[in-house]
Amino acid sequence: MQRVRNKYFRFLKKPELQGIQSMIMAVFSVISFSLLLILGFVMYGRFSASARQEIISGTQKLIEQAGENLEDYLVSMRRVSDSIYYNVIKENDFSRQSQDIQQGMNLLYAANRENLRSIAVYNEYGSLLAAEPVVLQKEDPNITKQGWYEKALEEMENMHFSTPHIQNLFDDGALRYYWVISLSRVVELTDNGVPRSGVLLVDMDYSGIERMMKQINESGNGQYFYLCDSNGQIIYHTRQIQISNGIGSENSGQAARYKDGVYDEYFEGERRKVIVNTISYTGWKLVGVIPYSAFTYGMFNLRYFFGIFMLFMAMMLAFVNRIVSVRISSPILKLNASVVGYEAGETPEIYIGGSREIRHLGYSIQTSYEQIDKLMKEIVREQNERRKSELDALQSQINPHFLYNTLDSIIWMVEDERNEEASFMISELARLFRISLSKGRTIITIKDELQHAKSYMNIQKIRYKNAFSMEFDIDPAILSCCTVKLILQPILENAINYGVAGLEDAGEIRITGRLEKGMVLLSVKDNGMGMTREAASLVLTESTRKQRHGSGVGLVNVDKRIRILFGKEYGLTVVSEPDEGTEVTIRIPAVAFTEENRKVLEKGNLPGRQGTEKVPEKGDLPGRQELGDEGS
Repeated sequence: MQRVRNKYFRFLKKPELQGIQSMIMAVFSVISFSLLLILGFVMYGRFSASARQEIISGTQKLIEQAGENLEDYLVSMRRVSDSIYYNVIKENDFSRQSQDIQQGMNLLYAANRENLRSIAVYNEYGSLLAAEPVVLQKEDPNITKQGWYEKALEEMENMHFSTPHIQNLFDDGALRYYWVISLSRVVELTDNGVPRSGVLLVDMDYSGIERMMKQINESGNGQYFYLCDSNGQIIYHTRQIQISNGIGSENSGQAARYKDGVYDEYFEGERRKVIVNTISYTGWKLVGVIPYSAFTYGMFNLRYFFGIFMLFMAMMLAFVNRIVSVRISSPILKLNASVVGYEAGETPEIYIGGSREIRHLGYSIQTSYEQIDKLMKEIVREQNERRKSELDALQSQINPHFLYNTLDSIIWMVEDERNEEASFMISELARLFRISLSKGRTIITIKDELQHAKSYMNIQKIRYKNAFSMEFDIDPAILSCCTVKLILQPILENAINYGVAGLEDAGEIRITGRLEKGMVLLSVKDNGMGMTREAASLVLTESTRKQRHGSGVGLVNVDKRIRILFGKEYGLTVVSEPDEGTEVTIRIPAVAFTEENRKVLEKGNLPGRQGTEKVPEKGDLPGRQELGDEGS
């Protein structure tokens, strides 16, 4: 007992969830760690939100500052355009004072050389009137088809900024091409004293805007800034070449429709913050894009701190939980150990100790076990009596049923003055009842049961004037096994009365027996009219529906007797097809017939399955020819 108890306590020390100690520790740990995780996530969320807002605020300030710089730059270009128009073009006649006009444009160009690429004035037909610096105009460009020219004529009252493009108007002899942004407007000029309309073109050097945009894109933390016009056309982008070639894309069309502010959007499967600022006078949009991945940039130290803090707190909580769970579970484990010992068949003292509740539980368990022992003994006694009474009741149902049918046959033969056959039937009936009585025993050998079946079939063959034949095919290995008596006769009676009795041709009944996987299988098969599967499924039930194919009284009783004695996994099975016949199979355990096994079975217990103790000799059971001769 001490060895078992020591082994059990060593088992309890293992950290398994089935143990009360492990369960208490697991519950405390889950609650503690859950609260710790919630606290950690809340604190981390607060810090993350604060850091995210700081990044957004910083980006907004940067965009506002960059927007102001761009506005100052564009305003200076507007001033250059205004100065050329109001101080040079409107004050001079292009036919009479062309030298003064050229000189004035030269002065303004020289003063803004860093930001300007060229200045030109065209008449209403697209002809060049003046330009600075003085260079040759290319022969091929059609000025009236230029976008800046058409835009100026469409909206004469406004100035118009184009998107970046390569200047293709003048040839400076260096064979270089310059990226410019064109500022165009309709002007009123004088030619030979006659007022005419024209277009003033100021080409700004794109590199000035490019420098400003590159400065604000130097953060390198994943966020970037780009510039587009009011239609979403890209003016500057960090990936402008890829976008122009169709390799990349940008959500500039949506950004152009945004008002100034901060927006959440999904683009190409990525969630990001978009900050928009409108550039005055132009309608351009300065857009800052912050992918959500950029918010985690620089927060590694914060996450590392929270990770170390939560790991330390988890270790502390695990230590405290271990102490608490041991203090609470120790008395319960001791009580459980004494209960397990009791369940194992030992009689240890139930542990009574610990808190008041556990002591009370120990007293209650001790009292309950004492009462259970008394009740179990009483139940076993009552169950044995009940099983015996059920078997006796079922046996009493079968005997009168068979006796009535047999006496009816004998009376019929005596009345017909067939005395010799009646005498033979009475002798067979005597042999049959001798086996039926079996000194009051319920368990007999399969050999005796088969002899009982043979006597019954001999009687029935005489009664039915050899209207059917019978065949026994029995494995000798099963003859010395145990069986419940009178289990074949009701099946044979149904096979005759409801199977082959009404056949025009000779009926056949075949009785087989074999040993299979520790079970004895006895089968009765006829070639009668059979029945449907639905009808066959009702044969072994106590259904109130009328059974058209055979009586279920005898078969139900046999099935019940087998199940009561051997268990629910044994009993009868019925297989039948219309016009094909019916086969009823008996399944019982293969238990060798000994006096000891017989007594155990009749008490309602099933002994361990054993091999048959004796293989019967070949002549122990009459062969098919012997049965046929006797039954004729």
